[in-house]
Amino acid sequence: MMLRSLIRLMRPHQWVKNAFVLVGLLFGHAWHDASKLVPGLWAFVTFCLLASAVYVFNDLLDREQDRRHPEKRHRPLASGAVPVAAALILLAACLAGGLGLAFTVAGHATWIFVAYLVMNLGYSLGLKHVVILDVFLIAAGFMLRLLAGTVGLDIVPSQWLLLCGLMLTLFLGFAKRRAELAALADESSGHRRVLEHYSEALLDQFITVVAACTVVTYGLYTVSPETVALHGSQRLMLTVPFVLYGMLRYLFLLHRRGGGGDPASDVVTDPHLIAACFGWLATVLAVLTGRL
Repeated sequence: MMLRSLIRLMRPHQWVKNAFVLVGLLFGHAWHDASKLVPGLWAFVTFCLLASAVYVFNDLLDREQDRRHPEKRHRPLASGAVPVAAALILLAACLAGGLGLAFTVAGHATWIFVAYLVMNLGYSLGLKHVVILDVFLIAAGFMLRLLAGTVGLDIVPSQWLLLCGLMLTLFLGFAKRRAELAALADESSGHRRVLEHYSEALLDQFITVVAACTVVTYGLYTVSPETVALHGSQRLMLTVPFVLYGMLRYLFLLHRRGGGGDPASDVVTDPHLIAACFGWLATVLAVLTGRL
């Protein structure tokens, strides 16, 4: 029972976010290059361990506040299923394992992993209460994952792809805040202080802006001369409908089904989002391998 609670405390379902590390391998045609693929996979594992360390640290800090939250009160620390001492040991193990990999086998840009930890430390200790900056810091974490899978592996990242990644993660971040605000209603600021500075109308405007930017920047990436030259095909634009459908479905879940509060969970549980993701990936692979 304790082991299961410790695994829950690490939030392994959130590790799907670390797939951002693998984007560079995919679009850089490096999946067949062992000198890049192996450290890229280790970078993925490194982020899984470091992200789990961050989750444990946050839950330790917020356990009293989480006990007053309708959903978070079931978390292992807030519910008492995991004692503080066990959580500290798990935190140290994840941190030691992640940093050990970061400094040895996870690519050439160790600074990225250190920056990730420093940024999350600042976020946990107060920056998460700064309106708008809180979401930009969440997005920065994803951008560091992208850089670990490109710069860290000696793959030159596309500027359009980086810009699209920024817009997508801002979209998910503001959508998460919108879902939290709707779920907690009048008690939102008591559970997450920064929510008192947001309103549903304001967040809807933010979401509209970054959603449009995401689709536009990704569309421009697929048709840019650099992309066409790299992949030897103009057909990557065939993946745009999957991106657009996935984002519209996510907005539907946010506004009509009470979703959006946990992007990682939504992506792996909603059949429409799963189909959109697999459709996008299959089409990308077909284009990059010359089968389409």
